Amino acid sequence: MAGTVARVTQISARSETSFEDAVRTGVERASETLRNVSGAWVKEQKVETQDGRIVAWQVMLEITFVLD
Repeated sequence: MAGTVARVTQISARSETSFEDAVRTGVERASETLRNVSGAWVKEQKVETQDGRIVAWQVMLEITFVLD
């Protein structure tokens, strides 16, 4: 019987551009350390403001990677 086992880890990523960039940054960085990254779930989003303007976008990601 063949099967697959995966693990999920939670990371936070931040961007000064957009939510999309924060997600991309997080997935790319996780892929540098973790092998077999197969997906990510955006669990939470938040913005950082200063003087009434958005200055950063932050996401909490759950990264799924398949174990060897």
